[in-house]
Parts: sequence; structure tokens; C-alpha cells
Amino acid sequence: MFACFADYLSLCRAPLAIGYLYLYLLLSSAFLAHAQEFQVLESCTAATNCGPGLFCGNCPALGKNQPVCTRGQAIIPTSIIDGLPFNKYTWLVTHNSFSIVDAPPLPGVQRLTFYNQEDTVTNQLRGPAINTLREVEAFLSENPTEIVTIIIEDYVHTPKGLTKLFTNAGLDKYWFPVSNMPKKGEDWPTVTQMVQDNHRLLVFTSIASKEAEEGIAYQWKYMLENESGDPGVKPGSCPNRKESKPLNSRSASLFLENYFPTYPVESEACKEHSTPLAQMVGTCYKAAGNMMPNFLAVNFYMRSDGGGVFDVLDRMNGQTLCGCSTVTACQAGAPFGSCKNVAVPSTSPVTTTAGSFSGSVQFSRSASTVHSPIFFVFYLCSLPLIALIFRMQ
Repeated sequence: MFACFADYLSLCRAPLAIGYLYLYLLLSSAFLAHAQEFQVLESCTAATNCGPGLFCGNCPALGKNQPVCTRGQAIIPTSIIDGLPFNKYTWLVTHNSFSIVDAPPLPGVQRLTFYNQEDTVTNQLRGPAINTLREVEAFLSENPTEIVTIIIEDYVHTPKGLTKLFTNAGLDKYWFPVSNMPKKGEDWPTVTQMVQDNHRLLVFTSIASKEAEEGIAYQWKYMLENESGDPGVKPGSCPNRKESKPLNSRSASLFLENYFPTYPVESEACKEHSTPLAQMVGTCYKAAGNMMPNFLAVNFYMRSDGGGVFDVLDRMNGQTLCGCSTVTACQAGAPFGSCKNVAVPSTSPVTTTAGSFSGSVQFSRSASTVHSPIFFVFYLCSLPLIALIFRMQ
């Protein structure tokens, strides 16, 4: 879409064995036998009080100390409007996905970063780079309708080293060929076509020469990105990252919006994920010439004062996919702008039954996890599109 805080601090430029990982998460809920099915913003004492896809938390940073049920799951947009080009959807991406609170030490090279997340990588996806890539391979193998996007700040200097790493992890069979990628800002293939062709792994590198040498797409040819860290959360401003083309360029058809401060603070994330996030999405949308971001990267994605990043995603997808105020107002097959009369924000997210949140602090651990196939990718019954970003040596 950064190990140390990411790529925006010069002191973090030293190569790391795993660096940073962004991960779009297709979240799903554990169905709890004794849940009382409280809805968003209803008072709770534990996650088990809240309905599927909801968790219990508060937001002292906004003066909201009473715990309430908050959303913890995205509505899968392809479950409502299916079969559009890959670049027409918006997905949630976690910043520094590997940097998890209370995670055990890694063997060898350690994380050189502040903690950015509270959930496991396995749950977000629902050590060393090869281990992470093998986990991705297992995920793709078990979920044949899902798409994964990996974006690498690349420090691999060994000739063909990166290609060998992916091949050794068994990922080459899923590779989306560079020759099929749009070079001048055109639409991508549909998510349906990508699944049919088994082109379900998109890999981008920060080194331009590797596109010709190894067949790995050069990120900045295909993707726009705003500045990360504090410049990316400054109200009313959405500057492009220096490596990126101007955000209003029409020569790239993917757009990643960063929205997280330079120094992550757990207790502030719930405030950041309310009105300020929604306003910044609007600012970046305008800065990009009315192009909606395809990826929205945040810290501590579970924390909010109610709907949080998930309600923002619903609004983003609703506007792009059908011209409605939220994706739940969209109607498959209806003319653009034909919207159902639904409440905004939606308080009843579409759920699946694969995986569960396992965070802590303001959130109770789920009592159980129920696994079942996920149909779409970034989604069929949900094609989860998963975006990973990590620094490699």
C-alpha cells in the first residue's frame, strides 16, 4: 500500500528480514452460542454480549467510557455487487499487520517497530518471509476464490532472489502475469475472471528493474498512494507520496490511501476512526480527481466509537459501486443511483463464519472459531482480497 513505523522515517530505512506487512482483512465472526445479540452502540460488558460481527469496546479519547457494541467486520462488497473490475472495489488494509501487541518474539531478526495491531496475522488474513509466504500459499490453496495482493518495499539484491522465494513458497502457480496488468490506467480484469484464470496473487515491488528481470510488477507504474504517517492524517490535505505519481494522474488505476499517524497510539485509534477518517477519505477522493481509494490502510482497525472503519468502507463502496450512500443500499442489476431505503450507517453487517477476532485490551477474546469456505475474493460469498505489504531483505 512500513518494520519500524514504516517507510516514512529515515531511521527505519535499514533492511529487515521481514519489515512491514500490510494485510487486507476479510474479517468474519465467531457465532457465540450465548450471545444476547446486542446491536451497534448498545451497552455491553463483553464481546459475548454483542451479535455476530460485533465486539465490545469504548472510546475514552472521545469521552465515551461506557462500553458499547462496535463493528468488527467488513461487509463484503462483492456479496452485493459482484463481477466488476478489480479496481472498482475498496478494501481494508492493516498497517504493519505483523506488529501485534503481545505477540511472542520471533526467532532471529526481531520486529523493529511500534505495535500497530491487536489481532493475529492468521485472523487478519483469514517470522521470516518464507514462513509468511507459506501461510499465504496455504490460504490461497484452502480458499480457491480469494485474491491476495502483496506489495513489497524491496531490499532483496540477490539476482532472482525474490522470484525464488515465491517459488519455494509454492506461490508461482497463482501469479497474476505482469503482461495482463493495465499499463495506462485502464480497468483491471473482473474479480470473477481473475479467479477463473487462477491469477489470484498480485505482487508489486519497489524496484523498477525487477519488472523486466523477474516479471514482478513495479508498484509505482500501477498504483497511486498518498503520504503515510502524520502528513496523511492532516485535515484538508492529501499529498501524494514522493514515489507515487500525482493522485489525480489517470495513468494508474489502483489507489492506496494511508490513514494512520506516525506514532501509533492504541487509545487514540477509536477517535481517529470516526469523523476524521470519513473526512480524510473525502479529501483524498477529491485530491485524486474523484477516484475512490481501492485500499484503506489503518492502525488498530478494531477500535472505533461504533461503526469505525467498517462504516466508512460501506460508504466508499456504496458511492463507487452503485451511487448510494452505503453499499447496503445497492441493488444488483439496478441502474446506477437506484438505492434501497436503508439506515446509514448500517448496523447489521453481512457475516461469514470463517475466523474470529482474538484481540485484547478493550475487546474480549472470542470463545470459539467456526471455519467454512469463503466464496468471493476481495471476494464470493466473498472474494476476500488480501493486501500484504512487507519489507524484505
